[in-house]
Amino acid sequence: MAGREKKYPWEKLSDDALLDTRFCDLNLRLENTPLAERTQRLNCELERRKIVFRPHFWLSEEWFSPDGVPGVAIPFYLAHPRLSKLEYQQMFEVEGGTERWCMQLLRHETGHAIDTAYRLHRRKVWRKSFGAFTRRYPKYYTPRPQSRSYVLHLDWWYTQSHPAEDYAETFAVWLKPGSKWRKDYAEWPALRKLQAVDAMMTSIAGTTAPVRSRRQVDPLSKNTKTLRQHYAEKRRHYGIQVPAFYDGDLQRVFCRNPTRSKKRRSAAAFLRRSTPELCQLCAHGTGEPPYMIEQLIQEMVRRCREMKLYVDAPERQVMLDVAVLITVLTVNYLHKAHHKVPV
Repeated sequence: MAGREKKYPWEKLSDDALLDTRFCDLNLRLENTPLAERTQRLNCELERRKIVFRPHFWLSEEWFSPDGVPGVAIPFYLAHPRLSKLEYQQMFEVEGGTERWCMQLLRHETGHAIDTAYRLHRRKVWRKSFGAFTRRYPKYYTPRPQSRSYVLHLDWWYTQSHPAEDYAETFAVWLKPGSKWRKDYAEWPALRKLQAVDAMMTSIAGTTAPVRSRRQVDPLSKNTKTLRQHYAEKRRHYGIQVPAFYDGDLQRVFCRNPTRSKKRRSAAAFLRRSTPELCQLCAHGTGEPPYMIEQLIQEMVRRCREMKLYVDAPERQVMLDVAVLITVLTVNYLHKAHHKVPV
């Protein structure tokens, strides 16, 4: 695959040294990465649908398709396995890190790009199907998992967050090769949205897009920020007010005076060692980003250390008990606070 043999001087740096590297000094280019093949796959999918428009792609800090620019920014960490590893170590997740997930996100962002290129959101059928494109994005939203008015594509029912995301998610389902959306959504109100996307795509097939800007917004090559600064900002973005933990909850999982083993096993050390697995397990079950779960665990580590708690049961059972505790705390506190759409 293209770009796999290319070597970079920063590949062998320690994490600490790599974090002090500026984005522009990574010298990454999209064409020198495995992402080139995936963007080409995306273009082939558009060709099969007789859509002549092709979005342009570039590397940046995150996934996005800018307002007024019919292109797609792809996060830098997908351009090299060393950077993907750092992303996971910093955020406990690599968004788009698998081929399937990456293609899902590419289709989603391409939906935004095509909307911009053909000004589709100005059409009556778009507004009637998805709502007001100009509606302000909420900081948080409350998903309705049982709703059949929306397609299922990205996790956490992202389609429900805003009309523009509803459209992009519907487009992604429509575009996917082999999609059986007519059958899969036959009994769903969401079928009308898919039919609307199908009609709009038919209307633009073979036509030139009126918006053809190839501008790159916040490209990696011009970004003088260090990776350390980037991750500090990213963690602040996902920052939370950690709720007070009841000591009794932790004492029901751990104990002060272990009796099952002569060798004392620190609860704080157990939690630190189990953090990656707990982050993935609890994030999947609650809908919160892994980094937010990690903050909760760090507070638990601090409190366990202060109370001098120990593991006094089989570790697998303790792992399950801790996962239940984190899930309950997340649902009772964070989920209500962070997924409520502001009025």
